[in-house]
Amino acid sequence: MADTLSTYSSARDMAADLAARQVSSVELVNAAIARIEKFDGALNAVVVRDFDRALAAARAADARLARGEKAPLLGVPITVKEAHNVEGLPTTWGSPAFGQWIAPEDSVGVARLKAAGAVILGKTNVPPFLADWQSTNPIYGRTVNPWDNSRSPGGSSGGSAAALAAGYVPLEFGSDIGGSIRIPSAFCGTYGHKPTFDLIPPRGHAPPGTDGDGVPLNVVGPMARTAGDLGLGLSVLAGPAGDMARGYRLDLPAPRHANLADYRVLIIDRHPLAGLDEAVAGPLRKLATDLDDLGCEVSFETDLLPDLAAAHGLYMRLLNSVMSRGAPPSDQAISAHAFMDLLDAQVAVRRQWAALFERFDVVLAPVFGLPAFPHEDNPDNRARILAVNGQPAPYFAQIAWPGMATFANLPATAAPMGRTAEGLPVGVQIIGGHLEDRNTIAFAGLMEREFGGFQAPPGY
Repeated sequence: MADTLSTYSSARDMAADLAARQVSSVELVNAAIARIEKFDGALNAVVVRDFDRALAAARAADARLARGEKAPLLGVPITVKEAHNVEGLPTTWGSPAFGQWIAPEDSVGVARLKAAGAVILGKTNVPPFLADWQSTNPIYGRTVNPWDNSRSPGGSSGGSAAALAAGYVPLEFGSDIGGSIRIPSAFCGTYGHKPTFDLIPPRGHAPPGTDGDGVPLNVVGPMARTAGDLGLGLSVLAGPAGDMARGYRLDLPAPRHANLADYRVLIIDRHPLAGLDEAVAGPLRKLATDLDDLGCEVSFETDLLPDLAAAHGLYMRLLNSVMSRGAPPSDQAISAHAFMDLLDAQVAVRRQWAALFERFDVVLAPVFGLPAFPHEDNPDNRARILAVNGQPAPYFAQIAWPGMATFANLPATAAPMGRTAEGLPVGVQIIGGHLEDRNTIAFAGLMEREFGGFQAPPGY
């Protein structure tokens, strides 16, 4: 393998060296397989393995490269979240209710990754029904955090973030409705992007055997170890599909600024419904100070911010309606008219955020109110407790932090911003205006250049 490449090379660097014939796809895939076989017995991140087909795809990629063909990810090994359909592989969403259902075709996103030349090694672990910030289920067991095996890697894209942090692959494909891309990224010290709603077609990311329209709030998106790879993944994955592609084309606005000092930044460090542990608040304050020292306009207050408590209540009603679909009748079920009222209220909140982004370029907020927490096995989610500044706090109250961007359908990029006294990663979410995905990713890249980014966990 070329000396220029390492375990933690970016997807962009791998693609460039593959195109220059400095390394072969077969070499990269074999190296990734060897690393998974070395570390994953303990980590348990890659729970569906497709190594034989991956090596065949790598040989085909090398043949294409030899002919001078070009594609953004040609020959680059990746993995994808278990909930994405990959033709010929099981999709279970971590639940025995779906057995070992085999996907008959690729999801739209997986098909686009393959068309870009990516070599898919397998699929990464999730919680049952993607409904937890841990990644353990009765089918595949528990994924642990590579920074501390006694702690959660996050969820529901926890296996994805763990695989990135452990150096298995440079790029992953996750999904997010309640922080499921951003929280694992923060817990494992990696990058993740929750796109603007419906920017990346979700078809093929649905409970096994279903093939309907996408649902409100839910998005699919890239995860990586660098901001640049998030941009690369977005460029491959984004854009209309099916009937919409007959009349619409992707034309996202450019980042607002080329220099960090030119950004107008709003910091949200308080939420009326969710606590913030000092282990996260401290790094966020330091980031604000560092940005101010660079010349950024940094604010902590504005009258333009929507009522966070009211918006969160609306978000939870809409989220519960979505997540309880198909379950026995419960108090989460609402009428069609009530559902339409929620969508109207969502538009009102989106308009408030749009006015805010006329004044500010990005909003920085915690991804989660504390770093990666110890594994929590209480089957009653409502009875689970987290420790925030040493005080007990309801487990699911923390959904308020990622929920700000989710309910407003806004792009949000998770990026590393430091580590705790114990050495655990801490992340920040960079929220931007509607369809300004390139802006939040660019801001993450400027932070990475100025302050540093991903660091490998000890022992990997």
